[in-house]
Amino acid sequence: MESVVNVSNITKKFSLSRKQQKIEKTHEKIKVAVDGLSFQAYAGEIYGLLGPNGAGKTTTLRCISTLIKPDTGEVTVNGHSILTEPEQVRRTIGFLTSDFRLEEFFTPNYLFDYFSKLHGMDDEMISSRKEMLFGKFGIDKFKEVKIGELSSGMKQKVQLAISLVHDPSVIVFDEPTNGLDVITAKVVTDFLKELKDAGKTIIVSTHIFSLVEKLCDRVGIIINGKMIFSDMMDNVMKEYGNLEPLFFDLYEKANGEQ
Repeated sequence: MESVVNVSNITKKFSLSRKQQKIEKTHEKIKVAVDGLSFQAYAGEIYGLLGPNGAGKTTTLRCISTLIKPDTGEVTVNGHSILTEPEQVRRTIGFLTSDFRLEEFFTPNYLFDYFSKLHGMDDEMISSRKEMLFGKFGIDKFKEVKIGELSSGMKQKVQLAISLVHDPSVIVFDEPTNGLDVITAKVVTDFLKELKDAGKTIIVSTHIFSLVEKLCDRVGIIINGKMIFSDMMDNVMKEYGNLEPLFFDLYEKANGEQ
């Protein structure tokens, strides 16, 4: 089976200011956020990137989504290179991150139309997608309410709807349930399962074991910017019972604690 997303040996380094060095508790001027990382994601599956904060998950997703370029290596999405064909990649990918902030003065209705037109969608398609997504997430009653007046959960739902305006075949979510109440989190995870059943390719990053166990078909564990483990979730559950003992065993070995 051919991979839809192919991440090949990517590396990304960042320069650290003195303030950042203090925060990171290091004297190093360069931080290696992603270190020779590779994995593939296929149609009709949810691939989970599991790791602690600072492991390199968000940087990896930003590379896949063309927001930043890796220093070395390559990523292709539906056969298109993020380095030489970023526009083609953006047409087929939906990216949601906690860093995504909507202008609080505008309404969900206005922002949905705005982002839809950025993707070159016609009025009929915009209307159809809006009806489906606003109905799915219960945004209809709030479509003319300013973003700044919405609850945090509703803001997240609007962000999710806007990231999917163009019906992308690849969905990339950074910490999809971060900061959500249990009801909203279930709405989001249930919808991700629907997208998977529709044949979409979905990549999620998280530090939550239970989310990966319930949601993902395969898991890759990232520690210190490196992919140190990748396998089918069925195999992990059969051998270990759950992710926690596997993760902490790998974490301790990676950090020289054993």
